[in-house]
Amino acid sequence: ETIVDRSADILEKVAAEIDGISREVFELKASGNTRNRTLNAIMSHIGRKGDLTSRARESLLTLTRLLAFAYQQFEGSRKHKDLRLRIRPLMQDVQALADHATFLGGKINFLLDATLGLISIQQNNIIKIFSVAAVVFLPPTLVASIFGMNCNHMPELDWHFGYPLALALMVLAAILPYLYFKRRGWL
Repeated sequence: ETIVDRSADILEKVAAEIDGISREVFELKASGNTRNRTLNAIMSHIGRKGDLTSRARESLLTLTRLLAFAYQQFEGSRKHKDLRLRIRPLMQDVQALADHATFLGGKINFLLDATLGLISIQQNNIIKIFSVAAVVFLPPTLVASIFGMNCNHMPELDWHFGYPLALALMVLAAILPYLYFKRRGWL
């Protein structure tokens, strides 16, 4: 009975801590490196709670087997009827606690998936910024490389406004993709 009570206390404490972690994951308002450190700490915390829950569940399964064996040993005996009457509710309590531990394990997996999803979203936003930067700077680079060629027959090189035109074309080539992405809501 003491072991069952202790297991119930452990699972109750884990449930309360998982609820706290859940609030922390879904109400996280940090940004940048603080968010990264917080998400890493949350992942560690979730892992520790998952380990504790799985150990508690393993203990409860062992207790289930032990109580079932003890119940069978005293089944035909009138002498140990009071033990059987004490074992039966313990078996029910252990089964309920094992079910609760399974529920907590599912909740821990959900929190782990949610945290990994948040990390993935954050990484996708970083990659999106790099992609937009590449697309914004690619057209001006193309214009600069064309005007930077050392060819003999480039009439633009002799123009009086060739250099300002090339600069204007580079700026325009950078601004147009940016405005397009902004208008589409991709930024």
